[in-house]
Amino acid sequence: MNSEPIDLQTALASFEALWSPRIVTRVNDYDVRIAKVAGEHLWHAHDTTDEFFLVLDGELTIALRDPDEREVVLPRGSVYVVPRGTEHKPSSADGAALLLFEPSGTSTVGDRHDPVPEHVDATTGHELG
Repeated sequence: MNSEPIDLQTALASFEALWSPRIVTRVNDYDVRIAKVAGEHLWHAHDTTDEFFLVLDGELTIALRDPDEREVVLPRGSVYVVPRGTEHKPSSADGAALLLFEPSGTSTVGDRHDPVPEHVDATTGHELG
């Protein structure tokens, strides 16, 4: 990883792909990822890890099934943690930029998920650069 400070706005400007996170650095065994999103992701769950979201720009909605369906709306500057095992579906009507914090190797589509649409990158993150 880079030993120099990383400007997140510059990092976000370096790619265009939606729902395709980039790993900006690592902390212990965790990836710090950034992503651009718009439209809907897919219903999925991470069975063994929580998922941390920080909205850097825009607004993110996370639909949850825990056990009843509900939505959490995250404006710019907001954080939310989806508890492990909770089915969730992120979306953003007008687009958003996110910072995600999760164990290295965590798949963007979780351990259980709906069919993966073409606009979603099923990945464990791409190196920035």
